[in-house]
Amino acid sequence: MTGRMTGRMTGRMGCWTRGWTAGRMSPFLVLLCLALLPVPTMASAAPQTAPAAQSAATPRLHLSARQAGKGGTLTVTGSGWRPGTLLTLLICGQNMIGGTNACANGDGRAVTTGPDGSFRKDLPVAEPPKPCPCVVHAATVTGATASADAPFTVAGHPVAPLPRQDPGGRLSVLAPPRLEGSSGLLTWFGAPAQRRLVVTVGNVGSTPARDPVFEVGTSHGVFAPQWEERQWQGTVPAGRKQRIELPVELPAGAHGDYLVSLKYGGKVLAEQPWGVGRPWGVTLFWILLCVVVPAAVFRIGMAVVDRVRPRPGSARTKGRPWGRAVPRAPRRPAAAGRHRGARAPAPRTPEPAPADGDAAAPLPWFTPDTAPSATTAPPTDPPTSKGST
Repeated sequence: MTGRMTGRMTGRMGCWTRGWTAGRMSPFLVLLCLALLPVPTMASAAPQTAPAAQSAATPRLHLSARQAGKGGTLTVTGSGWRPGTLLTLLICGQNMIGGTNACANGDGRAVTTGPDGSFRKDLPVAEPPKPCPCVVHAATVTGATASADAPFTVAGHPVAPLPRQDPGGRLSVLAPPRLEGSSGLLTWFGAPAQRRLVVTVGNVGSTPARDPVFEVGTSHGVFAPQWEERQWQGTVPAGRKQRIELPVELPAGAHGDYLVSLKYGGKVLAEQPWGVGRPWGVTLFWILLCVVVPAAVFRIGMAVVDRVRPRPGSARTKGRPWGRAVPRAPRRPAAAGRHRGARAPAPRTPEPAPADGDAAAPLPWFTPDTAPSATTAPPTDPPTSKGST
């Protein structure tokens, strides 16, 4: 009896457990199936939408003709550009390897893309300055840089092989250049000013650049730069950057605003202005030269003239140099009131000079017995006889 009841209860419990488990697992299985079903659909749709998005983001050009002669018109249509972007359309030679210098810039056209990134523009056919193979080049003017080319042939235009590419790597400037160094004292007097052009370049090519040869040019005002080759010793690996220093020197006496340019592979990589001070030492030298030299010449000339000019009343005698005068005795003036034919008084001999230390010595032209006295009456003239003169 007890066994039968235990079996019945066990059977009921197993059935209830199987029912509960089935009730709990069924919704879980349904949700799992629903979650797994869209996965293959999304994975299969992703490869289909990726090319469409990629094609929409890639600028493209379409030409109405692959060949046309000079003076004709070519219709250019484009798609995949950013909306509202200003573009330039040019016909270039040599596949535009030399940049816009190989394009007919005077006959180019400008166009603005529409809201969907497309445009349509008529372009006059012109001969580029470089020979064909030619391309129609479209590039953005504003915003992020984007460009596209389409092959085109200008009928009657010369055709030449493309220039050989330099396998020594392609260098580009990664940081603004700068000039290092200072001027010395000699530069203040006109010595050539020297600096070091420091620039950081990167090799964007697939091969390393070994011992690259740069061109450094200096220009003043509107004049064209004077280029000089400067070889840098070293190697710039592909995909790496390198700091390069190149010497720069100006002509002697140069001053003012100069522009230093760096060129590699026929392309200008960087430009750096350079203000050079005036060599005031040279100006000071010329001022001193204009003042000191005339003064020295004047002094020398006056010394020569003073040396060779004759003295007034001088006579040239034997054994005496020219210009030295012979001394003469001074003339004594005649006594006032002396009659003609009267005897001249005898010359008065000077008295000997008093001994040293005699403070009471009389004056040299008086003696003690002949010194004038205040009590001595002046002599009177002797009486003259009648009829004497």
